[in-house]
Amino acid sequence: MLRVLGFSNVLIQVRLIFSCVSLVALVIGPGYAQQPPSPPPASIASSAHAPGNDALPPAERVVLKVGNVQVTQADFESMVRTLEEQQGPADLTRQAIGDNYAQLLTLSQQAIAHHLDTSPDVVRQLALDRTQILSNAEFARLKQQAKPTSDEIGAYYSAHLDDYDTVELRRLFIWSSEGSKNTHGLSPQAAKELAEKARQAYASGGDVGKLVSDTPHDPENVMLDKEPLIFQRGELPPSLEKAAFALKDGGWTELNDAPGTYVFLQLVARSRRDLKVVSPQIEKKLQTQKLRQELEDLKKNAGIWMDEEYFAAPPQKPVASTQPKSSAQQKQ
Repeated sequence: MLRVLGFSNVLIQVRLIFSCVSLVALVIGPGYAQQPPSPPPASIASSAHAPGNDALPPAERVVLKVGNVQVTQADFESMVRTLEEQQGPADLTRQAIGDNYAQLLTLSQQAIAHHLDTSPDVVRQLALDRTQILSNAEFARLKQQAKPTSDEIGAYYSAHLDDYDTVELRRLFIWSSEGSKNTHGLSPQAAKELAEKARQAYASGGDVGKLVSDTPHDPENVMLDKEPLIFQRGELPPSLEKAAFALKDGGWTELNDAPGTYVFLQLVARSRRDLKVVSPQIEKKLQTQKLRQELEDLKKNAGIWMDEEYFAAPPQKPVASTQPKSSAQQKQ
């Protein structure tokens, strides 16, 4: 008597067997990957029935048989949908996926017939796969459970308003060949002169953009933002952020991080992103914090013990000296 492959078994097959579809397609049917869809639907799992199909509901309509195993339309499409969610839309046609899955089921049945399912290596792999599937399922449950409410997001925003302050900056970078391997850069003297002109333009309210465009230079050595850029706290390097947020509207400052390098910042405007805009990043942050704490609590309550001696990091090998040996050392 034939048996129907249940959905729970199908999900297990997804991880243990059906995820190998692409590999098997290359090995046993390379033509599949080359066959153009005729034409394929946007999603195999959501495609409509072909004309002339049985009127049975998907849960009862058998679409594939391999030995004593039957796969219903609902089971097959649920399995493909799961694969699409995990790996993206399938590149193969429904026929190709069905052929490959039938081949995989055939090989699976043969493995059982030859008692390979009881071999130590296969048992170990199945156990490890089962553990990983269960771990992923629990992690997904905890992640969903850690999702913050709108009230929690609003409360966090109100308590951290400064974190969502923004500055609108126009930056000018000038690099010279001093201390650099870039021999095509501005000479140290040319870079110094351009920087001095920029200081004068900033101080007098002059047009820095015109100054830069009128000065012959390589775009790789002089860069001025064509349009101001908006940065939220935490999006700039610490030194630039501290200087930028200390500026007043219209103010400018100069930073020198390396010889022959000149960095100018001009504050065009400052603002603060509202709750609606930053809600997704707050949600992600709170969810990550909750999830991390939940995982830490689980580890503490699980009674985990590890042999410190066994798991200790291996001793580092001494680094060979790069200093040349003296004549006395060479004679030893």
